[in-house]
Amino acid sequence: MSASSIGAAARERHWPGLLLAAGGATAFSGKAIIVKLAYRYGVDAVTVIMLRMLFALPLFLVLALWAGRGRPTLTARDWRAVTLLGFSGYYLASFLDFLGLQYVSASLERLVLYLNPTIVLLLGWLIFKRRTTTKQWIAMAVSYAGVLLAFGEEAQFAGAQAGLGTLLVLGSAVSYALYLTYSGEEVRRLGALRLTGLASSVACVLCIAQFVLLRPLSSLAAVAPEVWWLSLLNATACTFAPVLMVMLAIARVGPAATAQTGMIGPMSTIAMGVLILGEPFTPGVVAGTVLVLAGVALLNRWR
Repeated sequence: MSASSIGAAARERHWPGLLLAAGGATAFSGKAIIVKLAYRYGVDAVTVIMLRMLFALPLFLVLALWAGRGRPTLTARDWRAVTLLGFSGYYLASFLDFLGLQYVSASLERLVLYLNPTIVLLLGWLIFKRRTTTKQWIAMAVSYAGVLLAFGEEAQFAGAQAGLGTLLVLGSAVSYALYLTYSGEEVRRLGALRLTGLASSVACVLCIAQFVLLRPLSSLAAVAPEVWWLSLLNATACTFAPVLMVMLAIARVGPAATAQTGMIGPMSTIAMGVLILGEPFTPGVVAGTVLVLAGVALLNRWR
């Protein structure tokens, strides 16, 4: 096969991967928009996250079973690890995120969550004493300056609630960063898709159990039909489908290109927030977004 034929074949494989990565990032970003729309019908975070996980649970169980075909049965140690990772990475991170969205805009929420690579780096420095270079500190400073700028703009509209909401979303980002930090060994043992399916299933069960403990089942009768449909859309198009799209993108173009393409996520959230939710589109939000994206891009480059 000639060099030109090989190059053409590589490009044919490359573009579908980039489209999958972009689609996955955009779909993930739609989660915040759907949650904000659901809140307009008078429901709380406990109910919204339960409905999302109720619809997502069968999908993640199927994913776990399919990805586990031909693999060894899980040991007691594996189940303990999966449970802890599911609690941190998908239950606690999701619940804090949903709580935060009650107080801040979808745009600020996405910018805070996009700090995740910097938080993983900080955790590696704090927990595992990994060396961090001056350039990496500079990249992180640029990203956090962007969030502070966007937060200052948000505080003008949301007041004191902006601080509470930002802290909750930041807690969500830290919880998910802990999952990423400690999940490496389990990914190698179980496989990425199997671990995702199992850990997400654990989180679904925890969210459903939380609702049963904190809310009467009769309260579901008062939930507007629109919230049920939004939750179904959230579970399928903004939760399960993006997981598969990102995994397929990584298989085709690698994690670096997938992560770079994922930068479309914050931009799509801001666009949907303005067009669908009527959120303000201000110079501060634009400048904050540019700084956050630039910081993460520099961090990926200097790693």
